Amino acid sequence: MGEHSEKPVKGHDEAPTQALPPVAGTPARAEMFREEEALQKEAAKEQRRANRRATRLRIVGLLAAIVRWVGLVFALVLAVHVILVVGGANPDNGITQFIGDWAEPLALGFGDLFTNISDPKAQVLVNYGIAAIFWLIVSSLVAKIIRRVGGA
Repeated sequence: MGEHSEKPVKGHDEAPTQALPPVAGTPARAEMFREEEALQKEAAKEQRRANRRATRLRIVGLLAAIVRWVGLVFALVLAVHVILVVGGANPDNGITQFIGDWAEPLALGFGDLFTNISDPKAQVLVNYGIAAIFWLIVSSLVAKIIRRVGGA
């Protein structure tokens, strides 16, 4: 038995392999390559479509977020103006003037909506408070419309 024992021949004890593809140059092989190319082209086209959709959704989401942030900043400016006026801040102070200058146009038509309130601080609180709420609501609605129209 020693040196003349039977050794398994390499490759004979492995499982049988699948059928080999057609020989190069045959019509069946050419057809197989055409089908593979068509599948690859279709997959690439689908990938580009998915990438465009993902990009559009990111842009729409970003635009909606910007609209929300702008509305929030406008409402914040109006709220700070209310706090400064109701708190009795010095009207000659640069910060108070800066905030007041910005709050005036942001109040739109709400700055003098209620003029029958006797206390001027309460009048600022009500009118500019309504303007701040207006900006929060409008920016939220516009952001939702952007998302819906954009498909997000």
